[in-house]
Amino acid sequence: MHDENGHITIPGFYDDVEKVSAEEREAMNEAPLDLAKYKKDLGIKEVSGEKGYTTLERTSIRPTLDVNGIWGGYTGEGAKTVLPSEAHAKISMRLVPDQDPDKITELFIDYFKSRAPDTVNVEVYPHHGGRPAVTPIDSVAYHAASKAMAKAFGKEPIPLRGGGSIPIVAMFKEVLGSDSILMGFGLDSDAIHSPNEHFGLFNFYTGIETIAQFLIQYGKDTQDS
Repeated sequence: MHDENGHITIPGFYDDVEKVSAEEREAMNEAPLDLAKYKKDLGIKEVSGEKGYTTLERTSIRPTLDVNGIWGGYTGEGAKTVLPSEAHAKISMRLVPDQDPDKITELFIDYFKSRAPDTVNVEVYPHHGGRPAVTPIDSVAYHAASKAMAKAFGKEPIPLRGGGSIPIVAMFKEVLGSDSILMGFGLDSDAIHSPNEHFGLFNFYTGIETIAQFLIQYGKDTQDS
């Protein structure tokens, strides 16, 4: 389901993908990225992905399709010369703004079934989907958050998009018409969601200070406007 350029081959998959401005792409690529360390941390020899996009862009503004797990046939100890009657896979797609999870699910199912030979029966069971969301970087609240982080950490923050799933952000926008402010205080080395997940005390306490500074700054900015 990928071509030689890392492009997802499902017809219509990219139809609704938001086009990110050159200015925002340039800004997000100002974020420091030690590619050698990045590859070492992941245990890979080389990065790969959709042609024409940087590693930071591939993990944020571009959608993905990944096989999360695959199994079938005899997997016990030793050898057994049997032919598997079925195989299974878990597949996920990280979507980006303007893509509809229900529409993408249908496109995936239709394409997957179209690629199967007539001798194979294909069954697809959707688990769940979440609407992608992005918060604007030109709002009063965003600028207040930027000023707060600069004051607390002593460095100007760089806006980044992330591939994580926070479905409530899209719901807040859809139901309340309100954009969220997402401020991250963790590090890539925090091993989030793993058995050894941890969080440094410096970032913990500085994060508390940042939130307080944000509330103060946002109050000032909304009064001024």
